[in-house]
Amino acid sequence: MTPAIARLAYTLAFYLATPLVWLRLAWRARRQPEYLRHVGERYGFYPPAPPNPLIWLHAVSVGETRAAAPLIDALLREYPRHTLALTHMTPTGRAAGAETVARHEGRVVQAYLPYDLPDACARFLAHFRPQCGLLMETELWPNLIAAAHARGVPLALVNARLSARSARGYARFGALARPAFAALTGVAAQTPADAERLRGLGASKVEICGNLKFDVTPADDKLRLGADWKQALGTRPAWLAASTREGEEGAIIEAFDTLRAALPDALLILVPRHPQRFDEVAALLEARGLRYCRRSQNVLPDDATQVWLGDSMGEMATWYAAADLALIGGSLLPFGGQNLIEAAACGCPVLVGPHTFNFAQAAEDAVACGAARRVADAGNAARTAAELLRDREKLGAMREAALAFSRAHRGATTRTVALIREISGLRTGS
Repeated sequence: MTPAIARLAYTLAFYLATPLVWLRLAWRARRQPEYLRHVGERYGFYPPAPPNPLIWLHAVSVGETRAAAPLIDALLREYPRHTLALTHMTPTGRAAGAETVARHEGRVVQAYLPYDLPDACARFLAHFRPQCGLLMETELWPNLIAAAHARGVPLALVNARLSARSARGYARFGALARPAFAALTGVAAQTPADAERLRGLGASKVEICGNLKFDVTPADDKLRLGADWKQALGTRPAWLAASTREGEEGAIIEAFDTLRAALPDALLILVPRHPQRFDEVAALLEARGLRYCRRSQNVLPDDATQVWLGDSMGEMATWYAAADLALIGGSLLPFGGQNLIEAAACGCPVLVGPHTFNFAQAAEDAVACGAARRVADAGNAARTAAELLRDREKLGAMREAALAFSRAHRGATTRTVALIREISGLRTGS
């Protein structure tokens, strides 16, 4: 199949799937009504665009949006006359980006990226007229990339990562994926392995710039709040299950019995990844007969509380600061693992399960330097937690290793901005 026919088939399939897209939006809106807001933007219809020259950065959801924060700060310093358009695909990503908008009042605007339909992409590019486009991590949209390429808009994939499994998936649709990778003006890869896989799929001008998440500095107010919580807990050992995914909480709650057998006063802090699942996880706790409190109730655990349910958004740094040890969610089951870098920046030792392909290099490096331990399953995690929480010297060494690991890997923002300056043609201060 030729690339032109492949993209035509992809486009026709997307148009035919439009009713399913609407059903999916409506389904998600049952728990998050925000999915039905700003629907016009998903088809390329927007409020008036800012008059200033514009840089566009796309961060699909929460993790990418937070990782982009140091890059956005640097770009706005580098190009003081420009406005930055920050696009997302999810309401939670948009909510996370509101912090950046508030921090740079008048210089950052938010919108949803349109669906990857030719007419919607054309309206988006005609409306915002970006001088440069940046896609965070692994956002590959063939029609959008083709439209930007046709209009001469430099487009870069930044903080780019590509697991071996994802690379095999793209290779199966090479007639569609390879032209999209080849049309990118530049790629800022996280690791040498990511760079090799991206080059293998046709990307050129690939530079290894590191992971922007190492440059994200936890907010002081969130760290102070976490320290206050830690002080309120006193000597109670606090085990955090951070950003857990569906199917993991039940195993963790069951394994918590093992930890309580060793440390009867241990507290489990359980923070699900997605807000629409908060009530579902609360129901699991009730079914197990565990005494719990919810962050949304704005009360701290008392001596009888066994589980603290973190049903809030934007407070992960606070949870890491309050905990003695964290288990990284998404790593017990094959979701690829959530971000362990934020935990390291907060000085929180971590346990990671067998599935860390989203952060493969970071996980390997953290384990190698002593900032993390690898566990096989939830039961193994609970036994390891019991061992470490009883050995404060060993836990302290892991904490110091985590902070050193975080400091050693900074600098991706500077390298990424240098690549953007080179491929975009924008002049500093212009």
